[in-house]
Amino acid sequence: MPIIVDAHADIAYNMLKYGRDYTRSAHETRRLEAAGPNVLDNEDALIGWSDYQRGQVALVFSTLFAMPARWHKSGNDLQVYRTFDEAHKLYREQLLTYHRMTDSIPDKFRLVTSVRDLELILDHWVDPSPERGHPVGMVVLMEGAEGIRDLSELEEWHELGLRLIGPAWVGTRYSGGWREPGPLTKDGRKLLSAMTDYNFILDLSHMDEKAALEALDIYRGPIVSTHGNCRTLLPGDDSNRHLSDRVIEGIIERDGVMGVAVFNSYLKTGWLVEKNRREEVPLLCVADHIDYICQIAGDALHAGIGSDFEGGFGLQSVPPEIDTVADLQNLVSLLLARGYSDTDAANILGGNWIARLKRDLPK
Repeated sequence: MPIIVDAHADIAYNMLKYGRDYTRSAHETRRLEAAGPNVLDNEDALIGWSDYQRGQVALVFSTLFAMPARWHKSGNDLQVYRTFDEAHKLYREQLLTYHRMTDSIPDKFRLVTSVRDLELILDHWVDPSPERGHPVGMVVLMEGAEGIRDLSELEEWHELGLRLIGPAWVGTRYSGGWREPGPLTKDGRKLLSAMTDYNFILDLSHMDEKAALEALDIYRGPIVSTHGNCRTLLPGDDSNRHLSDRVIEGIIERDGVMGVAVFNSYLKTGWLVEKNRREEVPLLCVADHIDYICQIAGDALHAGIGSDFEGGFGLQSVPPEIDTVADLQNLVSLLLARGYSDTDAANILGGNWIARLKRDLPK
């Protein structure tokens, strides 16, 4: 099986909001949470350390994310912010949560902040004694940059291990975003300029098209989209959450990677979890989005996976071939059936992200 890199998972958010313990398997978490409030709010779990082992998921882009109060509807409000100070506090605690995981269970999870860290993780995964298990590398991504109160804080964030920044979730002080369209703001342009001093990887996910196109034009550091799907394959869906061909082409021109989200609502226009018909969105739909990116690129070097698992949805909202994150390996046969080579499939599942990290992380 090829190594998988999952470019988006809200691990710390789920730990602190729902009390999920990712040393457990997804099945064990489901058993413990059965019919409880976590499932009502976030559906059934899809990830856990043993699932990462079975699926050879060696690396995860682990997010810092909190929800602005204006979009919080009801229930658990533990990871909700009303001010920039509150956002900063929540995001910083999530980052420290990743540090505590590395300190307390380094056999299971380790921060990846440099090429050296990355190589140590990958070397571990080729160890011929898999029964001992392998640590899962965590590359830290800030989703929605309102945890950055002032540009002077970027140095500390970088020292603490932050390596990717997405300026938007919904609209933020920095950028138009999902549900709240608009361009980069004056503060957003200043943020991008300051990010280049540390070679932060810019994540265009959730940015409105106007903001994303401007960012592609002015940001001189590395650019990716960790978890976004192809707007052209979602006819009739007017959400600005999906990426236009212009944005996809811009990412490819900058030698970036686009991770496809494995969420039924982002794979089929109008799909609703309330209908409880997962079979309407087969895993083949994920392969369609991957293939679309590859057709635009003319190669298989710019597509990847950014599952977004447990980012507001779970088992009830993914293709029926997926029981846990380990089943992302089922994409291999679908890609081979379309004429992709074993090397192409390995690049799409993880190799493309690894190549960019080797290029863009500190040495």
